[in-house]
Amino acid sequence: MSPISWKNLLKKISDPFKDQSFLNSLHFLEKLVAKVLSLALVFVIIFSVVELFILLIEDMIKTTPDNFFKEDLLNILGLFLNVLIALEVLENITVYLKKQTFLVELVVVTSLTAVARKIIIFDLKKYSSIDLIALSTSILALSISYWLLRRSNKSDEK
Repeated sequence: MSPISWKNLLKKISDPFKDQSFLNSLHFLEKLVAKVLSLALVFVIIFSVVELFILLIEDMIKTTPDNFFKEDLLNILGLFLNVLIALEVLENITVYLKKQTFLVELVVVTSLTAVARKIIIFDLKKYSSIDLIALSTSILALSISYWLLRRSNKSDEK
């Protein structure tokens, strides 16, 4: 091979490692991973909704009207909130794919929902009061964060 051919070969090998080419490759990989995750999350949501309906139907069949949902109410609420959280995570991924950025406000709302779910299904027999205080502190911190974000966004709009 002549020296020009070696030079062309080296150039072709080094091109993908130039900053812009490398960043473009990373961006493509990020979008691909986000799409794969969103598809996986859609399956999780579908199976969770099916599981929720099965639990509701089983509970309606096996219980009497005066005992309706008494035993499985926390499980039903937990599954319902899991679906809502999964939908919020899917919304986070959708926003990322559209705008190539994460909306911090949406992430905080998703976190608030997740911690609220933990408090709603909290079992005082399994956990101590310290655990409940920790969850409450998390809710307080996330609520303050959300309030500050909303306040900041309103002042940016003016």
